[in-house]
Amino acid sequence: MAIMTEKAANGIGAPAPAGRVRARLRSRGVLVIGLRVLAIAAVIGFWQLASGRLVPDYAISRPTEVVTALRDYLGSSAGWLDIQTTAEEIVLGFALGVALGVVMGLVLGTFRLAGQVLEPLVAAVNGIPKIALAPLFLLFFGIGEWSKIAIATTGVSFVVFYNIYLGLRLRERELVEIVQVMGGRPHHVLSYVTIPTLAAPFFAALKTGGPLAILGVIGGEFIASSQGVGHELFTAAENLDAASEFAGLIVLVALTLILNSMLTWLDNFALKHLGLAARGRRA
Repeated sequence: MAIMTEKAANGIGAPAPAGRVRARLRSRGVLVIGLRVLAIAAVIGFWQLASGRLVPDYAISRPTEVVTALRDYLGSSAGWLDIQTTAEEIVLGFALGVALGVVMGLVLGTFRLAGQVLEPLVAAVNGIPKIALAPLFLLFFGIGEWSKIAIATTGVSFVVFYNIYLGLRLRERELVEIVQVMGGRPHHVLSYVTIPTLAAPFFAALKTGGPLAILGVIGGEFIASSQGVGHELFTAAENLDAASEFAGLIVLVALTLILNSMLTWLDNFALKHLGLAARGRRA
């Protein structure tokens, strides 16, 4: 007992103060960011040295030329119109895909007979590569924005559907029965069992569906379009303009990071408030 008291007095075995833990985490974060910047700088430096020496200049261009092409692209009204068009197509396709997937998942997951009848058909349609449907959507909607939105919607909806559908099927029946035995109504089952069960797979579907929406839109713009970042990438490839090609890819990466950051924030915000609401109900 004396030994334990002495250790505690000397700070041995005692938990670290919260301020020290936060300082360690902060320094760790700075180290990670610094290593990321260093890795990016190393890749860019090797790229600059390898261009024209190890790899033909026309194939990979140079970082300095890419910066110039990116500056010209962002400095033109046509460039910003392309970015606006692609961003609108991604957002609308993603939102419609999420809505359609949620409705399909809830309906087929709630009504067992409907799920048994239609789920194999949904799986069969899902097996078709979404980009293979692009010519069909082009016939329906033309080369405008709605054909790209339809492609994005199709890709996102199946991911959301399966996460919601399987989440409902894996919902613990015992918990539902306990709530019902205790006099709970359908809205109690929804708030106490269904929503907490579906929260994690739903937000996982959002994280997966974001890149699929971007892939569908860019693929559609590759096939037939008059505007958009995908159209710019296709035009640059046709003209063997590697600098403009990389500039378009940088814009595309930026759009992906923005969408992913928004989904991450929404994920953290929703799960935090769901947890607070659940604790409040238990209290």
